[in-house]
Amino acid sequence: MSRKIGHTEAQYRKWIKEGRGSGDYQDYKPWLTVYDAPSDGRVHRVFGYKSKRTHHLLSDLELSMFYLLEWRQDVLQVNEQFSLDREITVELAESAIKNTQMFGGR
Repeated sequence: MSRKIGHTEAQYRKWIKEGRGSGDYQDYKPWLTVYDAPSDGRVHRVFGYKSKRTHHLLSDLELSMFYLLEWRQDVLQVNEQFSLDREITVELAESAIKNTQMFGGR
């Protein structure tokens, strides 16, 4: 099954309106779900006993880390797929491109 890569501004606004990337414990809604990620790889939906909700994990590594955190007594909650500040992310990407070009990279 082929999925499109990338999301539109309308999609981002919809997700913000849905409250994705916010909440605590069982009320947390991940920014991305396993249905949103364009991947032919392995994804996992796992119930968390601390949070009392299903966690959306996009790789085996995320699954392993989740299990590690889920069983630690000093961890109160695990919030996967949280959103990043888009303005800061764009600035960092532009800076990385500029620095790569400045030092002769591709």
